[in-house]
This record gives sequence, C-alpha cells and structure tokens, in this order.
Amino acid sequence: MTSSRRPLAGTPSLLRAINDRAALELLLAEGPLSRTQIGARTGLSKPTASQLLARLEESGLVVVVGTSAGGPGPNAQLYQVNPAAGYVAGLDVTAAAVRVAVADITGTTLAEQEVSTRGWAAAGTIAKVAEAVAATADRAGLTLTMLRRVVIGIGGALDPVTGRLRYATHLPGWHSPRLIGELEDALGVPVSIENDVNLAALAEQTHGVAQDSEDFVLLWVGEGIGAAIVIGGRLHRGFTGGAGEVGYMPLPGAPIVHNVRRKNSGGFQELAGAPAVRALARQHGLTAPTAAEAVAAAVGTPGAGAAFLSEFAGRLALGLAAIVSVVDPQLLILAGAVPRAGGEPLRALVEEALAELAIPRPVIRSSSIAGAPILRGALERALAAVRDDVFSTH
Repeated sequence: MTSSRRPLAGTPSLLRAINDRAALELLLAEGPLSRTQIGARTGLSKPTASQLLARLEESGLVVVVGTSAGGPGPNAQLYQVNPAAGYVAGLDVTAAAVRVAVADITGTTLAEQEVSTRGWAAAGTIAKVAEAVAATADRAGLTLTMLRRVVIGIGGALDPVTGRLRYATHLPGWHSPRLIGELEDALGVPVSIENDVNLAALAEQTHGVAQDSEDFVLLWVGEGIGAAIVIGGRLHRGFTGGAGEVGYMPLPGAPIVHNVRRKNSGGFQELAGAPAVRALARQHGLTAPTAAEAVAAAVGTPGAGAAFLSEFAGRLALGLAAIVSVVDPQLLILAGAVPRAGGEPLRALVEEALAELAIPRPVIRSSSIAGAPILRGALERALAAVRDDVFSTH
C-alpha cells in the first residue's frame, strides 16, 4: 500500500523564520547593510526584505545605525544586529587565575579582566567565580541578570554520565557532583563547561587557520599538554568526554606512570610538559623561569639553543606521530604558550621530525589566534547558543 501523504510545503511562518535567520547571520558577518544589499545577498525581493527588516526592528533584533553615502536619490538606511539583543560571558580557568570576558550578541567584547585565585578556599570557589563574573559584567555596564549564557573553559572534562569534572585534580573547588547546578544557582544564568583546549580549537575553526579544515588536531602545550580532535567539522569528545587528554599517553622514552589518575600525569606530559621542557633546557645550559621563556631564549641562541629546540621538537613529534597514526587529520595546529614562544623555527623542526615518524603527512600550522584563544572560544560557544535561542524565538 502506498502512502497518500505528501511532503508538506514550507509554511509562511517557517519561511519567514528561515529568511530572518539568514538576514541576521548576514548582518553579523557583513553589516551594517542597507535593505537593497540584504535583498541582493539573500535573493529576497525588495518588498520581502522591507517586511523582514520591519519585523526584526520591531522585535528589537536589528537597529538603524546610519545611512549610506553617495548615489542618486535619498541615502538608504543601514541596519545592523542590535548589540543589546543578548549578552554572554566566557571564562578561562587555570590553577593560578580566572579570566573573564563579557560580549554582546555581535561578538564585541565589552569588558575583560583576570582574577588571581591565590588564597581561594576550595569551598568558596563557586562564590568567587560568581563575584568575578559579576564584576566583569559591571565593567561592561551590565548586571548578572542581563547575561543569557556563561561558558567556562577548564583544563579537564565534564563526564556526561556523572556530571563530575575529570582530569582536573589541579583545580580545587571544581569537583562537586552538582557543579553545573551550583554554578547556575550562583550566577542565575545557564552555564556550560567545556575543555579548554577544545575551546581553543573552536576559536581556530571560527576565526583562525582551521576555517577551511574539516579534520584537524590542535595540540596545546603550556604547563600541561592536551589536544582537541575535530572530525567532520565537529569536536570529538569521546564517551566520557576525555578525548584529547593526550598528556596521559604513554610514549617511548618517557617514564611509565602507573596510576595516572593519582599522579595526574602520563608519558607525553613527562616527556614534553613544562617541567620536562625546563629540565631539558637546563641540560643544554639554558635557564629560564618558565618553559615558554626557555623556548624563546633558545630561538635566539645558536649552538645550545638549536640543539635544545631540535630535541624538544623530536619529543613533540613523537607524541604527534601516535595521534596522526590514529586520526589521520588534514591539519595539525601547534598552540599554547610554548609553541608560540618557539614560533616558526619550532614549527618547522616539528614538521621535519614528524615526517620521519609517521606515514600521514598533515599540514602543520602555528595557532593564528592572538591573545587568549580559550577565552575567545568560550565566547564563541556562548554566542552560538544565545544566537540560536534569540534568533529562533523572536
């Protein structure tokens, strides 16, 4: 028996919603624009574009910001997405500090500050975080109640089954089984927690060198080592959220760490994490207070500096060889304070060393996101959620 049901044509309300969203996305990407420009870029007729803009202006999603200059006749009004349509906050949490930024729905950062966590008691961490977000919102001329979403980047992974933060014993005060609920109670706004390296990858995917890559791996090297894996344009988190925790990955030449949960370390971390980098630098006669400074000093030091960089690049390539042999990405991105300090000399050495160890030959690029990529990714994650909400329900 054949069905007599026919595919339903798009209803007028559905078509309006699709057109509205297309216009809003266009204004975010290219605005301010006139009615004629919006019509030409979306394929809408002038009457339809006029009705659309009137509808969006009435709902408070777009505002007139001036008129176009030049041309015969009256100047056309220019429209942009209303910045006040929604506000978000992003956080980058480390053992030493919490960095907070507040942005409007267009992605413009309105305020940013870093708060030291020195002296914080574990039991008071959530309250202190709420204070930091409130203070940053206040700098932006906002209150906590005006934020629509907060995304927190953290060096760990939230287990989707238990709700507990894993791989983050270095962060006291973040291990409650009700972590998300306690944060939302303190902030009064929806909260999401995302792995910090995943957020750095999102920033690269949105604004950086991965914009044209569907399959890539970002290796973050700072005090610790982590990776973000993007397959088919989507982050791969793994069953427990721990995909990319490559600092725990056993490697040849590294001490075998048993009971890695208690030690909070592993082979790759022992081979190329910050303590190992500082120790390697000392072996080559280079001293510096941080791993990044040791690498930066080596770049400008012939002889011993070159030997140190070559050995360090070999260690990074050893870990990357294991990763690319499994994932076979199109692109590898070196990110974090240590690769940034090494710049092009370190990138080239890693590329050369990896070519000797692995059959896959992904393109290797340095991160192109200036400033704070984790914070940038947190804002992007929050903005995507809020835009979906605001643009779909007006």
